[in-house]
Amino acid sequence: MRLLTLSFDNGPDPHVTPRVLDILASHAVTAHFFVLGKNLLAEEGRRLVERARDEGHLVGNHSFTHAVPLGEDARPEAVEAEIAATDALLSPLVPPPKRFRPFGGGGKLGPHLLNQGAVDHLLTHRYSCVLWNSVPGDWLDPKGWPERALEDCTTRPHTLMVLHDIPDACLEGLDGFLREAKALGLHFTTECPRDCVPIDEGCIVGDLRGLVAPA
Repeated sequence: MRLLTLSFDNGPDPHVTPRVLDILASHAVTAHFFVLGKNLLAEEGRRLVERARDEGHLVGNHSFTHAVPLGEDARPEAVEAEIAATDALLSPLVPPPKRFRPFGGGGKLGPHLLNQGAVDHLLTHRYSCVLWNSVPGDWLDPKGWPERALEDCTTRPHTLMVLHDIPDACLEGLDGFLREAKALGLHFTTECPRDCVPIDEGCIVGDLRGLVAPA
């Protein structure tokens, strides 16, 4: 049995996220949502987080601005400005454990993802760091991504896929993708592949080499 974990980055968006939630509910699928702190400044963004939570989805931290990967961010205050500032808005809305997904800049994995300060913060505050192994590029090809995504799911036993609940991304193809995925016998879960979670609730459990910028 092949497993598929869906995750949605960069929301919540007041126009897209409700429709994504509706589609997921119609298929009885739960997912991860990694949200941006800047989108939680508005009451509507916070209400969408609460809705996602109440419908059984897992909501995590995806930085505040989504502007510069932490491994490339030279600001001394970057960790506080990106992770902690988002957590201050998110923690009152969702229960622990805390989850953080670094900004990859187009879905790339590499030492640009984190710096040592970010690692220390994640450990101290008992975060899990959730990566990915599938990025079908919905924001680049809103119509064509489902075909690539389905093909990608056949290449491994457990896929953790990055989609985006933002305009001009996954929405148009999401319902059809879920139907096709079920027809292929994929089993949806919110569990993550072990190799996609190098930090689990504040403990290093995977190889961080290649994910952290040199000091």
